[in-house]
Amino acid sequence: MTGPTNEQLADLLSRCSLADQKAFATLYEASSAKLFAVAVRITRRRDWAEEVLQESFVKIWHHAGNYDADKSAPMTWMTAIVRNRALDWLRRPREVQASEDVDALLASVPDEGPGPEELATLAAQAGQLRECMSQLGPDQQRSITLAFFHGLSHGELAEKMGRPLGTVKTWVRRGLDRLKQCLEGMQAK
Repeated sequence: MTGPTNEQLADLLSRCSLADQKAFATLYEASSAKLFAVAVRITRRRDWAEEVLQESFVKIWHHAGNYDADKSAPMTWMTAIVRNRALDWLRRPREVQASEDVDALLASVPDEGPGPEELATLAAQAGQLRECMSQLGPDQQRSITLAFFHGLSHGELAEKMGRPLGTVKTWVRRGLDRLKQCLEGMQAK
């Protein structure tokens, strides 16, 4: 199942600029899952990502008339809005004024986070991944980082890196193959 085309998304944005609520609902349905994934990757919290997504769609609704198809693909434009909103969200001051009652309540909640052993394992795995990533070429490192940690599609990678789509796909595929071999080699030790 494929998603909407750039032309369809651009048409929906154009209709949103005319206050077409049905077009906005269709745009939301067609793009919210991917945009939510971007927000989660950046904020690392589902509840924050939900807030970011809501704020982003309000901005998309109000600024749909500013979208320029000559400058970027519709999903790229919307992803930039989500990314900027998520980064703004992370910069917000988080003042927590906890009363003694809240402190007591929090103290009574069992810690379900990872224990010391699990944290040590995760740290070791992160170190192995970092070491294996350092063995890749700069283009493979950048393409994998942008794809998996920033949520860019192959098409968005090609556009951002200024390279042909096939080249970017090859970098990602070969980089993942090399990472897999490196990590398997480390686990075998």
